[in-house]
Amino acid sequence: MTTVLIVDDQPLQRLGFRMLLESTPDTEVVGEAAQGGDAVRKAAELRPDVILMDVRMPGMDGIEATRRVVASGGRSRVLILTTFDLDEYAHAALRAGASGFLLKDAHPEELLAGIRAVAAGDAVIAPALTRRLLDAYARHLPHESSSRKAADDPRVRALTEREYEIFVAIGQGWSNSEIAERLVVAESTVKTHVGRVLAKVGVRDRVQAVILAYDLGLAHPNPPD
Repeated sequence: MTTVLIVDDQPLQRLGFRMLLESTPDTEVVGEAAQGGDAVRKAAELRPDVILMDVRMPGMDGIEATRRVVASGGRSRVLILTTFDLDEYAHAALRAGASGFLLKDAHPEELLAGIRAVAAGDAVIAPALTRRLLDAYARHLPHESSSRKAADDPRVRALTEREYEIFVAIGQGWSNSEIAERLVVAESTVKTHVGRVLAKVGVRDRVQAVILAYDLGLAHPNPPD
């Protein structure tokens, strides 16, 4: 059973999510919140597996709430819900530690699959989609760590030569099969390396690895056409 906290300032939106989740045998809604401050408090109190987090809310927004939930070190993982015109906020929330994002007009089965993936420790966003999102907004968003040299970062120095190649490939948005093809290794070997890379650089999932690669200057937006 996957427990879920729904965070959205629109009552009808919360009701719709609740009805969907309560009709699904492997999910349970343990609470609701209408703004970020309540979300942070209820996350600490209820310890849900997944928090469905809206971005734009009165008071504390979803980005700051995500940052505080992740910083608390709790077990809850955050799945951002956004609309097309809020993708830049979703990017900021990913940098704050969210495990992925979905659009609010996603099909019910996509939302349920996303919740299950996040609860299992995976990232919801596919690597290629992550890359496109970052390409679209990286030019306009500040990167606090962009001045650091990757070679001087202890997390990068801890990687073997092969792990470094894998890390750079993750940052470029390659899937495991693409990495395996380009590096001429078995996909199962790539999967093992990816797990080691995530552990060594101290990130929870592939999405956060892409963010870190951008921060360290190992990945860059595609040049405009």
